[in-house]
Amino acid sequence: MALPQVRLSLQFGELRAPARHRAALPRHQVLRALRHALPHDGDITVRVVDADEGRALNHSYRGKDYATNVLTFDYARAPLVHADLVLCAPVVAQEAKDQGKTLRAHYQHLLVHGALHAAGWDHETSEADAEAMEAAEIAILARLGLPNPYR
Repeated sequence: MALPQVRLSLQFGELRAPARHRAALPRHQVLRALRHALPHDGDITVRVVDADEGRALNHSYRGKDYATNVLTFDYARAPLVHADLVLCAPVVAQEAKDQGKTLRAHYQHLLVHGALHAAGWDHETSEADAEAMEAAEIAILARLGLPNPYR
């Protein structure tokens, strides 16, 4: 079965260490992660932001006054998945450090996680849904050659 096609806009906001985050997110790997996670062709924007922008978006759209690792704004799921994924660079970097992961591996996990949300998965609706989404993430990351991020 052929993987979906993805049209990608990869954007970087004002970051303290932009080179580090750009190096951890090569365009071909971002596309690869999205193509493995999406069930249909997609039109996806991935924006990497600083803590201020991440906090403002999380507050505006989710009512939570802190920066989170990934936000997904999904606009359509079929026949084309259309979404924006917002990754907060300082949060992702700190989580990667705390979890003993490479920055690149953690970004890959969050890209898969965000893309699954864009495709309709939700881990906040029930324990069963959370377990199913986690299992899907683990399987997709294994296909990308990455270890289980939940160990």
